[in-house]
Amino acid sequence: MIKENKGWNFENSYAQLPSDLYAFTKPEIVHSPKTVLFNKALAQELGLTLDSADEDTISKWFSGNVKIEGAKSLAQAYAGHQFGHFTMLGDGRAILLGEHITPHHKRVDIQLKGSGQTPYSRRGDGRATLRSMLREYLISEAMHGLNIPTSRSLAVVASGEKVYRENIHDGAILTRVMSSHIRIGTFEYVKHFLDKETLQTFTNYVIDRHYPEIKHTENPALELLKTVMKKQMDLVVNWMRVGFIHGVMNTDNMSIAGETFDYGPCAFMNVYNPKTVFSSIDSNGRYAYGNQPRIAHWNLSCLAGTLLPLIHSDTSEAIKIVEEQLQAFPSKFQEAWEIMMVKKIGFNIISEDQSELILINDLLIWMEEQKADYTNTFIALQTNNSALSFKIYNQESFKQWVSKWQALLIEKGIVINDALQIMKRNNPIFIPRNHLVEEALNNACQANDYLLFHQLLKVVSNPNQSHKEFTDYQNLPIDADSTYKTYCGT
Repeated sequence: MIKENKGWNFENSYAQLPSDLYAFTKPEIVHSPKTVLFNKALAQELGLTLDSADEDTISKWFSGNVKIEGAKSLAQAYAGHQFGHFTMLGDGRAILLGEHITPHHKRVDIQLKGSGQTPYSRRGDGRATLRSMLREYLISEAMHGLNIPTSRSLAVVASGEKVYRENIHDGAILTRVMSSHIRIGTFEYVKHFLDKETLQTFTNYVIDRHYPEIKHTENPALELLKTVMKKQMDLVVNWMRVGFIHGVMNTDNMSIAGETFDYGPCAFMNVYNPKTVFSSIDSNGRYAYGNQPRIAHWNLSCLAGTLLPLIHSDTSEAIKIVEEQLQAFPSKFQEAWEIMMVKKIGFNIISEDQSELILINDLLIWMEEQKADYTNTFIALQTNNSALSFKIYNQESFKQWVSKWQALLIEKGIVINDALQIMKRNNPIFIPRNHLVEEALNNACQANDYLLFHQLLKVVSNPNQSHKEFTDYQNLPIDADSTYKTYCGT
């Protein structure tokens, strides 16, 4: 029993919802937990007074071996469309400990991932591999550094046990922190398997928790749909900004709060190609880089379908109302994407003649034809290639584009230093390069060598800062991604 509270302030509002929405369950005991990673900066944000001297406490709490004061652990029920096919799901290898209230009165979920079987595990073992949990820790912290809404990783604790996948792996538990784990798939579960009264109760809860400002509007359910649409649009535009490919945009992996989570078969695009897919299970490219806007739209239509009974008592009228909202999504997304892209080349607005948009589209065509790196191209532009010295940016075709860009800046009355400041805010210098992520994970999991992992974590946690000692991180092996695949972890 750990006597010190260390700053925990748990509430359990989700446990007060109708019992069909969850199942009380406890993490399974592991025999030799050992702290591998602990996010001290995040712990401080949460108001926790834990440090490296508390390794034994950290190992016990974040393995699930010792209950944290105030926690009321449960597994959440949800459903989802996985690759377009609807199925009943639920937390099969994750347990929500409760909701921690930070010193700034922010409510966050504290969840253990890989903590054993739950009533929703089906045939799964409820466990997670050390490799997949290290990967989630690294990528989620990189996304946070990129200023993209995301789950955070508080700790990784090795379980001391083996996990059986395609090979035998060391097991681990990750502590995930999010605004909540409520998904589009949670609404699908309520709509398909529970009654309208529960749907109303649950929707009220979500609005109270995440969007209280819409509580007293004329049609709160409609406003919820519109708000989540905006959140999802902004999120995916941000993904496109940095070349992030989620890899498994099922409705059960899309957060109502608009946060990125479930870092399974995700990766970052290197060579620019909208058809890029890294997920081993996405054989048809459903979740390819360039398809992500369309899938976000599709997922939102699933959410809209769940809210129909609350939007209007007449189903036909409800459908008419939500279709109007959904039909506006593609054009709104395109507008947001275009603004984001012209910012990447130093413009804040798109002129009536759309010359900025024509310019960025020409650059994207050039990148695809030349197989240029998406991230490095914008850095080369910002630094006149001095920071990279890659031959591809000495090509006459690129220099001609640069001349057009410079001429347009002058024509629009934009000072080059102002344009560069806009670009620096929108173009990361570093992303988690796939070959480096794999090398870091191999070193950690096969040789217990975490040097590269910590170096990479340092760089991607501050992706807009120059790290002269790590400039090699921007270099790519020849055909780096030609056979690269990522895996789900289950």
